[in-house]
Amino acid sequence: MAVSMREVDPVFQGAGQKDGLEIWRIEKLQAVPVPKESYGKFFTGDSYIVLKTTALKNGSFRHDIHYWLGKDTSQDEAGTAAIKTVELDAALGGRAVQYREIQGNETEKFLSYFKPCIIPEEGGVASGFRHAEVNEREHKTRLFVCRGKHTVHVKEVPFARASLNHDDIFILDTKSKIFQFNGSNSSIQERAKALEVVQHLKDTNHDGKCEVAAVEDGKLMADADAGEFWGLFGGFAPLPRKTFSELNGKDFTSTSKLLCVNKGQSAPIDCEILKRELLDSTKCYLLDCGSEIYVWMGRETTLEERKRGGSAAEELLREGNRPKSHIIRLMEGFETVTFKSKFDKWPKKADAVVSDESRGKVAALLKRQGFNFKGPAKAAPVKQEPQPQIDCTGNLQVWRVNGSDKTFLSFSEQCKFYSGDCYIFQYTYPGDNGDECLIGTWFGKKSVQEERSSAISLADKMIESLKFQAVLVRVYEGKEPIEFFPIFQNLVIYKGGTSTGYKKFVSESGIEDDTYSEKGVALFRVQGSGPENMQAIQVDTAASSLNSSYCYILHDGDTVFTWIGNLSSSMDQELAERQLDVIKIDGNQWAMTSQPSKLKPNLQSRMLKEGSEYDQFWKLLGVKSEYGSQKIVRDQESDPHLFACTFIKGVLKVREIFNFTQDDLMTEDIFILDCHSCVFVWVGQRVDTKIRAQALNIGEKFLELDILMENVSRETPLYVITEGSEPQYFTRFFSWDSAKSSMHGNSFERRLSIVKDGVKPRADKPKRRPTTSTHTGRSSVPDKSQRSRSMSFSPDRVRVRGRSPAFNALAANFENPNARNLSTPPPVVRKQVPKPVSPDSSKPTPRTASIAAISSTFERPKATLIPKSIKASPDASKPQIEASKPKLETNAKEINPTKDSQIATSTVEEDVKESQAEGQAGLPIYPYDRLRTSSTNPPTDIDVTKRETYLSLSEFREKFGMTKEAFGKLPKWKQNRLKIALQLF
Repeated sequence: MAVSMREVDPVFQGAGQKDGLEIWRIEKLQAVPVPKESYGKFFTGDSYIVLKTTALKNGSFRHDIHYWLGKDTSQDEAGTAAIKTVELDAALGGRAVQYREIQGNETEKFLSYFKPCIIPEEGGVASGFRHAEVNEREHKTRLFVCRGKHTVHVKEVPFARASLNHDDIFILDTKSKIFQFNGSNSSIQERAKALEVVQHLKDTNHDGKCEVAAVEDGKLMADADAGEFWGLFGGFAPLPRKTFSELNGKDFTSTSKLLCVNKGQSAPIDCEILKRELLDSTKCYLLDCGSEIYVWMGRETTLEERKRGGSAAEELLREGNRPKSHIIRLMEGFETVTFKSKFDKWPKKADAVVSDESRGKVAALLKRQGFNFKGPAKAAPVKQEPQPQIDCTGNLQVWRVNGSDKTFLSFSEQCKFYSGDCYIFQYTYPGDNGDECLIGTWFGKKSVQEERSSAISLADKMIESLKFQAVLVRVYEGKEPIEFFPIFQNLVIYKGGTSTGYKKFVSESGIEDDTYSEKGVALFRVQGSGPENMQAIQVDTAASSLNSSYCYILHDGDTVFTWIGNLSSSMDQELAERQLDVIKIDGNQWAMTSQPSKLKPNLQSRMLKEGSEYDQFWKLLGVKSEYGSQKIVRDQESDPHLFACTFIKGVLKVREIFNFTQDDLMTEDIFILDCHSCVFVWVGQRVDTKIRAQALNIGEKFLELDILMENVSRETPLYVITEGSEPQYFTRFFSWDSAKSSMHGNSFERRLSIVKDGVKPRADKPKRRPTTSTHTGRSSVPDKSQRSRSMSFSPDRVRVRGRSPAFNALAANFENPNARNLSTPPPVVRKQVPKPVSPDSSKPTPRTASIAAISSTFERPKATLIPKSIKASPDASKPQIEASKPKLETNAKEINPTKDSQIATSTVEEDVKESQAEGQAGLPIYPYDRLRTSSTNPPTDIDVTKRETYLSLSEFREKFGMTKEAFGKLPKWKQNRLKIALQLF
């Protein structure tokens, strides 16, 4: 049924078309716009209509309408405000949620629009009162009571000792000083929030220039401020237990009652369980929950019927003498989460159909009346997915979980995951205030619960060893957050598993082990956004696994096909070519190795466009069948919601914080930030250690409760963040000041220092400290020369973790130029590492030309280092030097000949210093063949993370092509690559 628009007030034209607040005051029974400079000023004798318009990420608007009634407003004004609210909702298309606000008992959502508080002034317009005018020369001493842990309710009370009590916070505003009296039963959080009101009074009534004092209940005359405070009340006197205090203005009832409204009269509906099927679209209903009454308006009801529904709710409150209960009116299809939670299994539905027809009728009506109404508008749509807010130039370490232990993965293996395994990764990267650290767990789809639990336990120990200064993230396969893939850059996920837990599960269950084998048939889906963010995911070898929006790689031993979907982009095809090199390297031993004879250089890939496949292709997939064409859609980020949490005896209770800011994060509490695609658990520094240990469990409970009723997955990425270690992908939801999270003291002490000093807080120490892991003996902090300040979301970033020219030269010595199409981009560096097939430890591997190439490339920026390997190399290394002679001679020509004597002199001096250092170090010397990782007779008394230090001076030069001192000056990542190539890592 269409809504009648005959009584829509033209003052509402253009309302709700932009993000922000709009306010009207009822004057002579008409709605009159309030100037923006007067927003937040309310008078006790007036009634107001407040519209909050919120622009959502999907480009639409959400509307909340509040009509506020002062304690001295007239009945006619209150009724007009209620009726005009319904008209405003009709002008907005009937999609707004409407709230009745009573002075002194406002909803937290309403108060959040006017932080830190509202303090109504005496007076009014149509009610017969005069607005009180502030006389700057005369300051009236006033006493206020403050209640609320997260949102502050402020009320002026008589300036008398009898107004004080032990439960609340009181603010005494005098001419020269503001006192805050903290009741002994008040919490730290309540005291801190009250200080925000003190700051507001200081700025508003004193131009920011007055003293502030905190008085503690029970300290008597212990200090001068307390003595001065009690002196204003005529001297100290004990406060009685039963004092001036009122309830929080909420009425409660044991059960919810549903009533149907017919011709303005409400009649109860007899039902034991509330179900959605009880609500008829042609009627209005009242849901009486005690502290609030919901007015549910069917989509097919008329405007007059909706007004009668609101009047019936008002009458119900008058009959029950419940003036402080809230009335919330909502339209069918736009119910709040709280309302839906009152019903048993409220059905999930698609997005509600927006009544643009109603708004169109309003526009036509207003135009006929001579008003220029632009009609419905939408917010500018935002990007579907934010860019990863993490620096991708850091240092990555990965472990695979085996039973209750973890096994460190080498550089060449850390980007190869199996769906049956669990992994732990530690990523250290440069942040705005020092190094930041992310420790995460990744659970494959077929991983066993035992190893998932072990992964969490091991990761918790790593976090604890870093004094909780690292962020913890729990990730499930297929639900990875946007920061995950850029960290790994090029990730391959195989089917099956290699961990002891997975193998045990396969053995005991008797299921077929589908672990990837290079000799078997395998199908990989290629995905990603670019060379720095690409993945190859092994899927079931069947035609149904194909998708026209992707590219695939199918291989069976020596046979490789690249399948190009018709809907795939040019970037998808480029990534497929890059991943083809990676798959070859992983599956067919095309990596750098000491046994090139084991390679398969004749392996070729055949490109197949969708629709032109060979019979052999379909034969490998079993049988030709239908497949999809839509891109796999991951959970999209929605508008964030912040919740304050209490966790007592395993029971989680949450309370939403509306229009949140950084100041809402209290150091004594735990908060949850839910943006749908991921959930953040923020833990304050002052949280009890036992509760802190339950942070991840609290996040799990939150996902289980599904507070927002969005059918959120239990596998949603879950972050645990400790105060002071907030990463940028968390702080982007706030206007963040890192100095605040670095302050010492509890919430009240921090806020008091800000209010007294009148300046922003200063951190006593840096936000970050260098993070070092002791789990592998390797530093988790990358060398400064390795870092680039370019972030992953910068379009012109520098990829310092990409493949270096030296490694291109190194790979070229092992690759056959005919083995792949010359147009194929070079392989990614992460896979170009040595992987010996069957090393012969009895024969030392000589220094090859490729090692010379990589060494000379690393040395090239420093000209003085180039000739050192020539001058200092012993006779035993002459063949190798001859092999690289043409390249070195070319470099020598670039050196200024006038400096040759200086170079020679410096080289001799370094030789002498190094010889002396080697003699003083006292380290044992071992031959290269025993120090290799593949040695069958390794020494037992060495530090395995520094194998190269046990080489003799001459053999070190032979293998590395430089002195030990020169090697020590190289960045860690260059050292590691050289050590990997020489099997010393």
